Amino acid sequence: MGVARYILNETSYFGIGSRENLATEVKARGYRKALLVSDKVLESCGVLDKVKKVLDEANIPYDIYVDIKQNPTVKNCKDGLIAFNKAEADFIVAVGGGSVIDTAKAIAITKNNPEFEDIKSLEGVAPTHTKCVPIIALPTTCGTAAEVTINYVITLEDEDRKIVCVDPKDIPLVAIVDAELMLTMPNRTIAATGMDALTHAIEGYITKGAHIISDMFELKAVELIAKHLRGAVANKNLEDMEGMSIAQYIAGMGFSNVGLGIVHSMAHPLGAVYDIPHGVANALLLPTVMEFNMSACLDKYGDIAKAMGVDTTGMSKERAAQAAVDAVKKLAIDVGIPQTLRELNIPKEGLPKLSKDALADVCTGGNPKAVTLEDIEKLYNKVY
Repeated sequence: MGVARYILNETSYFGIGSRENLATEVKARGYRKALLVSDKVLESCGVLDKVKKVLDEANIPYDIYVDIKQNPTVKNCKDGLIAFNKAEADFIVAVGGGSVIDTAKAIAITKNNPEFEDIKSLEGVAPTHTKCVPIIALPTTCGTAAEVTINYVITLEDEDRKIVCVDPKDIPLVAIVDAELMLTMPNRTIAATGMDALTHAIEGYITKGAHIISDMFELKAVELIAKHLRGAVANKNLEDMEGMSIAQYIAGMGFSNVGLGIVHSMAHPLGAVYDIPHGVANALLLPTVMEFNMSACLDKYGDIAKAMGVDTTGMSKERAAQAAVDAVKKLAIDVGIPQTLRELNIPKEGLPKLSKDALADVCTGGNPKAVTLEDIEKLYNKVY
């Protein structure tokens, strides 16, 4: 089976109202002042106030930084570091989705490793030497699992591409997964982030680095998403929202430690060049890429079909594998995910650049089936 390494949060909390543990953790660890990192949408809709209330009632001081895009940029990270230094803070509270938590990771790692302040040099597995500033992460979306991963993604605006940074020293110290913080998400965001979590689970299950422990996490995540995503999108009931909050977290426990594949490789440039939300890009690409990878993953696709709720009794391996793809596509359609790049106003002449960037992406190496530039361009054209 070989040697496997798993890096997870030191402490995690789950459940409605679990955000109240934020004050307990801060006091127990002796932290002095926070930089509260979030975005303007969460500030305007009152989600940030729920966390500020916990800090205020415990008399924990903080400054706020909210200038973060949905695909965060180098400037967002550098400005955040300036805000951290100006606040004279000693820890970060990150309240948001992947964009916010990724930015918090970049701020935290560059604070303690200043030679990487250009951000670009963090691409891939950077040789940082010091663990990042402590981060307590409270996710507000049910998809990215950024609160439990060692990865973060930043957009290089001057190059129109995203860099994927992988660093065990950047994982948040504490994760607080409170589904009540997710209730203000628009339905389309629940759909997109939920399908992002499904992509994490499926790619983490079939990636070259998959391991028996990650397999356990990923299959359970698929099962929970199939059970809860439709209800979460339809009516935001707390049972389904909490189910999704846990599903996305355990998917992250797996993929963060074993890797992903070309769905992510192809989604990253769509976000960098055309600012497409990451979850939408993943969800649109996932069924088509699954079909491409099918020959390398027949047995595992049968497991995915069962986790998606398909009765595979009497099916051949090939039929069960196709049933997995069909179930994933139906879920995407049911929750309103666009089905073509044309619907997202992506120009066809942009596909060659997208393909080159996707092939060079750090996630490509984890794909279960070898790919060429021509393969990737054909896949983009297939979903066009």
